[in-house]
Amino acid sequence: MSKGILEYEIGGQVDLYLLIKNATKGTASNGKPFLTLILQDKSGEIEAKLWDANEEDEKNYAPQSIVKVLGDLQNYRGKSQLKIRQIKRTGPGDNVKIDDFLETAPLSQDEMMSKLTQYIFDMKNPNIQRITRHLLKKHQQAFLEYPAATKNHHEFVSGLGYHVVSMLDLAKSIAALYPSLDKDLLYAGVILHDMGKVIELSGPISTVYTVEGNLLGHITIMVNEIGKAADELGITSEEVLILKHLVLSHHGKAEWGSPKPPLIKEAEILHYIDNLDAKMNMLDRALERVKPGEFTERVFALDNRSFYKPVFHK
Repeated sequence: MSKGILEYEIGGQVDLYLLIKNATKGTASNGKPFLTLILQDKSGEIEAKLWDANEEDEKNYAPQSIVKVLGDLQNYRGKSQLKIRQIKRTGPGDNVKIDDFLETAPLSQDEMMSKLTQYIFDMKNPNIQRITRHLLKKHQQAFLEYPAATKNHHEFVSGLGYHVVSMLDLAKSIAALYPSLDKDLLYAGVILHDMGKVIELSGPISTVYTVEGNLLGHITIMVNEIGKAADELGITSEEVLILKHLVLSHHGKAEWGSPKPPLIKEAEILHYIDNLDAKMNMLDRALERVKPGEFTERVFALDNRSFYKPVFHK
């Protein structure tokens, strides 16, 4: 593969195959329709506008289509944007496939599964262990393939599993520093907190929200899943209630989408670990796109700040 879309400089000309991740119809100030395309390859994604788009264009440039694009990289309101000169759908002769364009987690699915299995094996509480194992087994394939979000953090193939194993390693380190924490609860909370995303989101490619995702959200979905698992396993103890609370409170505050604030020590720590791992992922991804001595694009989820990359960071 040639260099990725995010490896080009502003002002550079781009001649690349790209995957359409998303296509949204809009109307310009002159009344003419246009398409906002989110184009991606393994390096990441970029926005492009296709002006004067007709119905034929809408059909041709739908999500999950691979296109050949000739264009220029511009800076538009502090963000990179691709100005399209030419765009065409690829055919069988182009010899490209969707997998060539998908960003994936740095760990393989097998590596992630063996880490997850080890953390569940380390749990001492049989009720917590059985519920966690049951739910991981039920959703295993999707859990290892799905992104953790449609945007902002870990929005790549296997991003959900990668986010969780990163959080488990964090949880292990923190539990070693604070022995009063219940490791079983913390590990189970980490594994289960975002598992509802396998029902909330549509899948690993061109990810959108499902009907359940829009109407219920991953938190409610997962509370229901824990309840079902406990019923199937015949577990009625307090652990079921606490696991539900960990999932319900992991966003921390009502304005961040949390139905309840954390009211258990492990729930509070889970919220910090989740937040820390998501923010590190956003920062790393933004900073790897700029040279030392430059500022990143504004990161919306981090209070719209631009972050500086110090010159001595080689």
